[in-house]
Amino acid sequence: MRVLITRTVEAAGSAASPKLAGDTPAATGALLFLLLFLTSCATQKDVQHRVVISVKDQRLAVLDRETLIAIYPVSTSKYGVGDWGGSYRTPVGELEVAQKIGDGMPPGTVFKDRRRTGEIVGVNAPGRDPIVTRIIWLRGLELQNGNALRRDIYIHGTPEERNIGLPVSYGCVRMKSDDVIKLYDVVGRGAHVTIVDEPLAAVVSGLANATQTALTIRSGMTIR
Repeated sequence: MRVLITRTVEAAGSAASPKLAGDTPAATGALLFLLLFLTSCATQKDVQHRVVISVKDQRLAVLDRETLIAIYPVSTSKYGVGDWGGSYRTPVGELEVAQKIGDGMPPGTVFKDRRRTGEIVGVNAPGRDPIVTRIIWLRGLELQNGNALRRDIYIHGTPEERNIGLPVSYGCVRMKSDDVIKLYDVVGRGAHVTIVDEPLAAVVSGLANATQTALTIRSGMTIR
């Protein structure tokens, strides 16, 4: 009798735990493939676009497959170039877009610690100098700019548009709100960013014949 009861319980337990219809090697393989695909999409880098920033010219160029598509005025550090902690300088060399913050936010949206405060400030608002509109967070790829990410070096909007074209920042690269929105909509994470302390024409092919004012970025080039 004891043996019969034990076997009955075992049989009941087996019946209560049926094998799932999808619990097969084929289904498991398909799930792994889907996860790998989604991970690949999430980490895919923008290798199509490149940004070149000239500290000397206070200009930023955008290239699509090495073809110049836009130039914007910017503002880099008032203290010159460098990357050591507490220097408030703009790093030079090869960097990349690490993160983008501010999707869909209206111009003038104020950010503190990369979070929206709920405030919107107007262009050239008196006594105000917050980070606004969009944040493109940069990561250094070289020893000379390896502190850029933890120093919070951004390309970002500023309400002080009257000072764009002059080196007045504390290390970041400032842009007009309308301009940084256009740039944000074009470059994706992983896009290459080169910052140089020499004329833009020295590092951007074909720039000698290009206008020094902002060019119109072609439509249909948005990368998230």
